[in-house]
Amino acid sequence: MTLDAPAGPPVTGPYAGSRYGADLAFARALASQAGELIMDRYERVLSISHKSSKDVVTEVDHLSEELILGAIRARYPDDGILAEESGEHHVIPGEDASLGRGRTWVIDPIDGTINYANGIPFFCVAIGLVEDGMPVAGVVHDPARGETFGAVADGPATLDDRPITASAKDKLSDYVVSLALGGKGVATRARATRRAIRVSRNMGSAALSLAYVANGRFDAMIQSTGLSAWDVAAAGLIAIRGGAMVTASDGRPWFDITRPKREFGVIAAPPTHHEELRRLVS
Repeated sequence: MTLDAPAGPPVTGPYAGSRYGADLAFARALASQAGELIMDRYERVLSISHKSSKDVVTEVDHLSEELILGAIRARYPDDGILAEESGEHHVIPGEDASLGRGRTWVIDPIDGTINYANGIPFFCVAIGLVEDGMPVAGVVHDPARGETFGAVADGPATLDDRPITASAKDKLSDYVVSLALGGKGVATRARATRRAIRVSRNMGSAALSLAYVANGRFDAMIQSTGLSAWDVAAAGLIAIRGGAMVTASDGRPWFDITRPKREFGVIAAPPTHHEELRRLVS
């Protein structure tokens, strides 16, 4: 299924002077279209398939991705695409790891598919634009709540065009943290982290949880593994432009488009407590 590529609204407000303002407006309009499709089929999913022992995909994931890819190809035919369900498209011929060069759209058609398939209203559409290996524009659209987070590399993070900022809480003990840990010694690390904060949550959509750090709904987001580029390209940029510090869970740079899928984690938190949280979960 494809639709005509949305032109996007005029670039006004916080992004009027941004180099990537038109790209962001396009991504917002496109994410909204995908969100309408998703909600039209909410709690009426016909087909659920297993991608792995703990991950599923629905026919709506594929329909949403087809809509998004068709619009990007129509509007930006020379851009690359990396999409969760269908992989890598239209990269530089004859080159390896060419996603790190030029412009690439990184797409998660439904982040939180298990929630969606079970009727739990916490999922999103994530569309990020990566230029020469780094995210420069990103949209995370929550169709259930009708909310859209956005950011560009040369502008603020926004929620429905209103500038937002990350948590300004002084005490780590007041933090509400999106927490998803795995690996060796997970029980010990999780216990130590929970003792240091107010409470932890695990909502089932990494992209939406990470975007929540940008406006302080979550004071921090920690996921130690299992992430892919499409989970974080848009949301990580949004968190950073909201004032959070974002790194990989091991302290390395948070984004590498060539990194194997489902093999890294992130920590996003205000700079004052980022390192302390990283030590707790390491």
